[in-house]
Amino acid sequence: MAAVKKKESEYRAQDIEVLEGLEPVRRRPGMYIGGTEGPAGLHHLVREILDNSVDEAMNGHADRITVTLHADGEQVSVEDNGRGIPVDKHPKFKKPALEIILTTLHAGGKFSDKNYYSAGGLHGVGASVVNALSEKLEVCVWRDGHEWKQEFARGRAQGGLQRGGATKKTGTSITFRADSEIFRNTRFSSERLGKIIQEKAFLNRGLKIDFIDQVNGENATYCFANGIQSYLDTLLEKGKLAPLGKETFFLDRSEGVKVEAAFCWTESTSEKIFSYVNGINTAQGGSHEDGFKGGLSKAIRNYLSVHDVNLPKGVRVTADDIREGLVAVLSVNVPGAVAQLQFQGQTKDRLNNPEIQAPVEALVRSFENTLNSKPSFANVLIERISLAAKARAAARSASQSVSRKVGISHRLNLPGKLADCSSTSPAKSELFIVEGDSAGGSAKQGRDRKTQAVLPLKGKILNAIAAPEAKLKENAELRDLVSALGCGMGVDLNLSKLRYHKVIILTDADADGMHIASLLMAFFFRFMKPLVEGGYVYLGLSP
Repeated sequence: MAAVKKKESEYRAQDIEVLEGLEPVRRRPGMYIGGTEGPAGLHHLVREILDNSVDEAMNGHADRITVTLHADGEQVSVEDNGRGIPVDKHPKFKKPALEIILTTLHAGGKFSDKNYYSAGGLHGVGASVVNALSEKLEVCVWRDGHEWKQEFARGRAQGGLQRGGATKKTGTSITFRADSEIFRNTRFSSERLGKIIQEKAFLNRGLKIDFIDQVNGENATYCFANGIQSYLDTLLEKGKLAPLGKETFFLDRSEGVKVEAAFCWTESTSEKIFSYVNGINTAQGGSHEDGFKGGLSKAIRNYLSVHDVNLPKGVRVTADDIREGLVAVLSVNVPGAVAQLQFQGQTKDRLNNPEIQAPVEALVRSFENTLNSKPSFANVLIERISLAAKARAAARSASQSVSRKVGISHRLNLPGKLADCSSTSPAKSELFIVEGDSAGGSAKQGRDRKTQAVLPLKGKILNAIAAPEAKLKENAELRDLVSALGCGMGVDLNLSKLRYHKVIILTDADADGMHIASLLMAFFFRFMKPLVEGGYVYLGLSP
């Protein structure tokens, strides 16, 4: 390979940039909040400020929080009745602590367990990041017998700290407007804020959080005496799911690492685990979630062994079978004196502390005692797990059968209704999935026979999210689709055997057509996700 000729340029000391203050946040906001294009990053700003108020509550310094979405939909206020951010001058930097916290990265009171027993804010960047990404931010503090105010714009103080009138009130209020120079959309969603606030109230038993929605003229107060048990009930209600045997379970421990787990099984074919550490949502799981899964598997496997449960011949239970249909909420609270939390990234989507796994697993293993005390439910659960294992084995067998048939030849054993293309190059081949024989006939007439194949599907396919995998494998239309694609599905999917590098869903321009397209997308997402992630699946727009 010929050497690439580099453009001559000087690279010297003056080319090195040193970003000071909050400039790194404004230059690379995605590193701190996950992104600025969609609503997630925008609403993460609210999470950061709300988490600070929740930390006050978690440590016994506050019992009420108020979140206000202002009438313009672009300003949010978060107020608590905690101790109030310190306003006295820092002995080293000779500035009010309030200003330092809001204008300096990695400045805060949570690096040790002196001021907070446990906290979700650990990096000392949350409030300063919000300030950096706000067009305008106003803070009001009540402490030391007075009201204190200061204003900021795009991370910079607009004047000094102002002392107001005398008061016995304590707490902090922060009002901010996201910067339109940073965010594509600066309008907050009432629904999304409501979910964030409700989630925080679930995780902090007894904490009252008021939500004042001036956009819609609605107010709500969130407070749950049963904490995550109420969270589980709400998840079941929203998902229209019934707990297996009408039983839900709650496990907790309060020494050292505090753990709470609320869970149940349902007739769903998927598992849903919502995990949190110190009130922070860990969407990507981590060591605490691994401990929960491991403890549950060990508890049930040991119960099967001790009670000499005879499973159907040839059935081998896996961890996935045990967790099929599981809905769980896991909340872990780690004091600073016990461990220094290690999250993956500033957005804290995953917990990396290996030492947290053991205490969670130990607690959940005690679920075996619950099974011993509820033999009737234990029998129902074992039957449910056994059915999941049998369905998985049947699905795998069907998938392997399809894969073997496809592998016999590039052209043999393909669906009879498939009008294949003559090209043998997957990169040049396209498959149009059309609705019914009528559309199939039209598509076949108008296609390029060399590179374009047409597969008509009859009627609406099964819902891949709700239907059992074994039933999906028996469906003739889906079997034809898998056979035509040639790469198998599920755990047996082999992307290198995909026969078409463009798979185009082309349905009618009506409600039924949209429904069929949605069902096909659900199937691809659940059983052929690498095709979606690899950019092989397209959705055709009808004229």
